[in-house]
Amino acid sequence: MDLGLHGKSAIVCGGSRGMGRAAAECLAAEGVALTILARDPVRLEAAAAAIRDRFGVAVAAVSGDVTTEAGRAALLEACPAPDILINNADGMPPGDFRDWSRADWIAALDAMMLAPIALMRATVDGMMDRSFGRIVNIVSRSVKIPQLEMGLSNGARSGLVGFVAGLARQTVRRGVTINNVLPGIVATDAQRHHVEKLADMSGRPFDEIWAERAAQNPAGRFGEAAEIGATIAFLCSAQAGFITGQSLLVDGGQYPGTY
Repeated sequence: MDLGLHGKSAIVCGGSRGMGRAAAECLAAEGVALTILARDPVRLEAAAAAIRDRFGVAVAAVSGDVTTEAGRAALLEACPAPDILINNADGMPPGDFRDWSRADWIAALDAMMLAPIALMRATVDGMMDRSFGRIVNIVSRSVKIPQLEMGLSNGARSGLVGFVAGLARQTVRRGVTINNVLPGIVATDAQRHHVEKLADMSGRPFDEIWAERAAQNPAGRFGEAAEIGATIAFLCSAQAGFITGQSLLVDGGQYPGTY
């Protein structure tokens, strides 16, 4: 299927690795020019070069912290009028809510709610003026299956999803859709760090927890970042213009509900 994206431009946050990198690659395969942001300049430049070489598209690399005004300004200077915005931020480490300070909560909100909203604010009007826009937020299944040890992510990501539910209904008439992708267990560095923290907290071996999590999934495995990337690319496509305000689980069937 031709997704109708050739010649479009996209901002991809966290585009140097994991699901952000996968989304960037799937968009590049459709002929989308990219601006990718990450904090690690070495990894970022390597990812940008690899995507350029493989797909033959323009890739601008912006090293910065999207939770800061300076980071967002640098990103928008590199791509002031994107057709596509992919918001993506690592979750916070698992822990006990009794140990989290106000600063911990503010950091979680900045990364997983306020920064994505700020980028939407900066780009959505231009998208509506051009009668085309696609915004996809990489969130987490935790907004539908809360995990006690992931309280920081449960709260901040749910706030973003709640905000999107309102905004998405205001923009779709002018060609702009806003959706959320809710990954389950996906074999990324972030997932490995999460399991390492669970191993530290519980005293159980990493390999035991990793295998248990795969076995508990109806698919019997972890998802792959490329599967998330392909889902995001479809939501960005010309064919997905009637899908908005949705939170799509990509979790191997682990969510137990009917709706």
